Amino acid sequence: MSPVFASAQEVVNTLRPRDPVLCVRPGVLEQNARRMIAAFPGDVLYAVKCNAGQPVLDALYAGGVRHFDTATIAEVRQVSDRYADADCHFMHPVKSRDAIAEAYFVHGVRSFVVDHPDELEKILDVTEGAADMTVSVRLEIPNRNAMMSLHGKFGATPAEAATLLNGVAASGNRTGLTFHVGSQCVDTAAFSHAIDLCGTVIRQAGVTLDVLDVGGGFPGYYTGEEPEFAAFVAAIVSGCKRIGLPDTCRLQCEPGRALVADAVSVIARVELRRGNKLYINDGTYGSLAELKYLGNCFPMQVVRPQGENPAMGAPAGFDLFGPTCDTVDTMPGPFWLSDDVREGDWIEIGRLGAYSSALSTRFNGCASAAWVNVSDSVVLTSTRVASLDELRRRAA
Repeated sequence: MSPVFASAQEVVNTLRPRDPVLCVRPGVLEQNARRMIAAFPGDVLYAVKCNAGQPVLDALYAGGVRHFDTATIAEVRQVSDRYADADCHFMHPVKSRDAIAEAYFVHGVRSFVVDHPDELEKILDVTEGAADMTVSVRLEIPNRNAMMSLHGKFGATPAEAATLLNGVAASGNRTGLTFHVGSQCVDTAAFSHAIDLCGTVIRQAGVTLDVLDVGGGFPGYYTGEEPEFAAFVAAIVSGCKRIGLPDTCRLQCEPGRALVADAVSVIARVELRRGNKLYINDGTYGSLAELKYLGNCFPMQVVRPQGENPAMGAPAGFDLFGPTCDTVDTMPGPFWLSDDVREGDWIEIGRLGAYSSALSTRFNGCASAAWVNVSDSVVLTSTRVASLDELRRRAA
């Protein structure tokens, strides 16, 4: 069993790591899972793509998560092989025939998503006309105040969705609707608008809906201004009442970022300081892609081994540069750190549970970050982070 460290400081004291380290806090993950399961009046499906690290999945499972939003057959295998009583929901609207067959016949998956009539036909053909599935139609939703728009790749128009719903009903399978408002959504009205659109589709199709999956997009808490999960739940429940959704319709949601963002931090080492530029051993091809795309909303601190003089300088803004030779591997700041940061220091970057290890590559031969368990639940707050308005301007 791997050791459990008390904090990132103890990781640095003990390991003096040469490669990046992911510090996962299982206690935080379990607490987040219990809180969201208790707050949502339906099934909470963890979006595995957000962070598929085994320590993360194990902690969420320990916290009560039994439903998983799986987007590939590899994710289906990972979940179903480890958790015998878990349900995988194959939420990618486009799947290969091989993947559908393995999911259905080998792993017992009975929940699929479509956004095109050919995909529905494919699923029915591969499963030999099965009528024991829930087939949800993904509805295209315009971006409304999400930091990362997911608009354009997937989703049927309302008219197309109504036709697809009728096709699912005619097949004898349970009917569902789903949508995704975009990643890091900071506006509860986005869910209200999407549910209203679902109501239009349901009326047009003339079917009784069995499942409404409101997708993901629930925000991580980076700036402190993001609405709480409970506010989104209130908007969802109100929207379902407004469109007259029957009590027999099962609600589902697919949180990823909101479950895991605050439970993982990354420790990276400074290899060179050039004025206000810091060259570190992790970057956009490793665990830090979100720093490039979301910007300065991640708290940071300089960590030095116990016994060395701690970093005590005034806060200064830095740009960060990753370890590869690619000039894309940059993270424009300002990221605020002690102005006496130097080569050989370590930096702990907080709130990196979402889309960090999941996006990591071995590009340029750089090492993947190692996982360690940390028992504290401290969320870094000592450095300046952007406001929501600043993040909106960056995303625009």
